[in-house]
Amino acid sequence: MEREGRAVGAASGELVTIGEFARLSRLSAKALRRYDELGLLRPALVDPVNGYRYYDPAQVEGARLVAWLRRIGMPLSRIGRIVALDAGAAAVEIRAYWARVEAETAARRDLAMYLVDHLSAEGRAMSRIPGNTGSAGNTGSAGDTGSRGGRGSSGPRVPDGPGVLGGPVAVPLAIRCAALTDTGAVRTTNQDAAFAGPRLLAVADGFGEGGAEASAAAIEALKPTAWGGGDGALSAADLLNVLEDTADSASRAVRDAVASCADPDGSGTTLTAMLWTGSRLGLVHIGDSRAYLLRGGELFRITHDHSLVQSMIDDGSLSREEAASHPGRALLLKALVGEARSVPVAVACRPDVRLREVLAGDRYLLCSDGLSAVVDEAELRAAVIAAELPEEAVRRLVGLAHEAGGPDNVACVVADVVVAAEEQQPRGR
Repeated sequence: MEREGRAVGAASGELVTIGEFARLSRLSAKALRRYDELGLLRPALVDPVNGYRYYDPAQVEGARLVAWLRRIGMPLSRIGRIVALDAGAAAVEIRAYWARVEAETAARRDLAMYLVDHLSAEGRAMSRIPGNTGSAGNTGSAGDTGSRGGRGSSGPRVPDGPGVLGGPVAVPLAIRCAALTDTGAVRTTNQDAAFAGPRLLAVADGFGEGGAEASAAAIEALKPTAWGGGDGALSAADLLNVLEDTADSASRAVRDAVASCADPDGSGTTLTAMLWTGSRLGLVHIGDSRAYLLRGGELFRITHDHSLVQSMIDDGSLSREEAASHPGRALLLKALVGEARSVPVAVACRPDVRLREVLAGDRYLLCSDGLSAVVDEAELRAAVIAAELPEEAVRRLVGLAHEAGGPDNVACVVADVVVAAEEQQPRGR
C-alpha cells in the first residue's frame, strides 16, 4: 500500500521522473545517478520495486548549483560541502575556491612567461653564434611580461633593466640587509619570524597554537644549508627548480612542526622569502605577508595577498578603504598549515614561486601584516627612502608600527642590492 501511494505521488505531478528532472536542471541522467551515489543530490523518492528515481521540482535550484560549480571546475568533494551550507556561507566558500584558482593560475602564468623570456633569450644567443642560421624567434614583447609588475603592484609597472632572467648580470652584485621582529604593543608573545643573510631574506607570520614553531620552521627550511646555496650563481632554470624544492620543504617543515598540536590544521604560517644566488632573486610567497621593491623612488608591491579581502578587491566587490575595516580582513585563503582544512581558512597550499630581475640600487622590503596592515604605503615609502642603511630602515619601520598602536607582531627585512666591490661601504639614499 505504501508503494502504491508513492507511485501515485510520482504520477500526480508532485514529483518528476529523472528524465524530466535532467531537462529542468540541465544535468544528464547519468550525472544525476552519479550525484545520487555520492550523496550530492538525492532523489526525493526511489521506487523500491524498479529502482526508478523521482525528484521534487523544488530540487532544481540545488541541482543547477551543482551543475554551475562543476562548470567552474570545482571538485565534487568540495561541492558536497557547499550544497549543505546556507546561501551566505556557500558564497564565502565559492569566493575562497575561486580566489585560490586565480592565484594558482597567476603562478602558472608567471612560469609560462618566464619560459617565454628564458627561451627567447636562448634563441637570441644562439642566433649570434657564427654559422647559426636558426631563427631567433619573435622578440617583440616577450621580455615585457612575467613577474615585473602585474595586478600585485601598488603603482606603475616595475621598469625593466639589466640583469633580467635571460642571463647573469654585467657586474657582480651582493646583498646588504637587516631583519627585525617585535612583539608589538598588544600581544604577549611573538609568532613572527624574520631572517636576513647574504643568500636568504624571509619573513613569516605564524598563527594558532603552534604559530611560533611554524614560522621558525618555514624559514629554517629555506636557509642556504637546506637548499645548497653556495658561492656560485645558479642558472635561471636551476634557481626555478630550487624554488620549487624549497617551497615543498617549507610546507613539510611546517606540517612536522605543528603535528603535536591539539589542532594541527589550525596552526600555520605565512611566508614571503627571497633566495639570492649572486645574480638572481627567487621569490617564494604564500599568505598575506608582503614584499616591496623600491626602485627609482617608487615603491612597488611585488606580491599578491592570498586573503579574502584581496580577492574581494580583485573582483570589485570591496574597495581598499573598505578592506581596512572588513571583519574578514584576517581570513587567509592560502597558508602553510599542519593539514588541509575543509573551510576557507588557511588552506594548505603550495607557495607561489617566481624569479625577479635585480638592479644595483634596488631596495627590497619584506614584512608581515603587523606592519602593512597599520602603516599605509606612502609612509612605508617615506621610511624606506629616508633610511641610509637597512639596519636603520627596519628600526624606523617597527617604530611606525608602534606609533600606529602596535596591535600585532611585526617582522620586517630590508635589503639593498649593491655592487659587490661596494658591499662594505655605506650607501646614501
